[in-house]
Amino acid sequence: MQGPLSAWLVKHGLVHRSLGFDYQGIETLQIKPEDWHSIAVILYVYGYNYLRSQCAYDVAPGGLLASVYHLTRIESGRDQPEEVCIKVYVPRKNPRIPSIFWVWKSADFQERESYDMLGISYENHPRLKRILMPENWIGWPLRKDYIAPNFYEIQDAY
Repeated sequence: MQGPLSAWLVKHGLVHRSLGFDYQGIETLQIKPEDWHSIAVILYVYGYNYLRSQCAYDVAPGGLLASVYHLTRIESGRDQPEEVCIKVYVPRKNPRIPSIFWVWKSADFQERESYDMLGISYENHPRLKRILMPENWIGWPLRKDYIAPNFYEIQDAY
């Protein structure tokens, strides 16, 4: 089922895939990594002026990684803001997605956390470095194939 934003994107020749609606009725779209930055700028101009959240997850062991963006269109005089969920899937071998920091500044810490926990590299992010784990930490803790280091090794490091 195609929602209003998906229909608008099709009308303007923008490549995407409709994933239907979530349990709250929010339209969910899949965008290719190479198209994400230009579509993000278009969505901002179209009125999606607020990045409510950005997160990432490991789809399956050895499979794809996903970066998820929840965008909101806030307008005065409207009781209910319009929302959309964007999913960008990348291979785990070289997970690279264009950063949307320059479109929505609130993506700063959220993209850094996704990088720190899953290893997704956000291209052109001004401060992409670990935010939760030490800089010398090896691996990406929220990947399903991550093997936790021996607890005593971590304890001895202090």
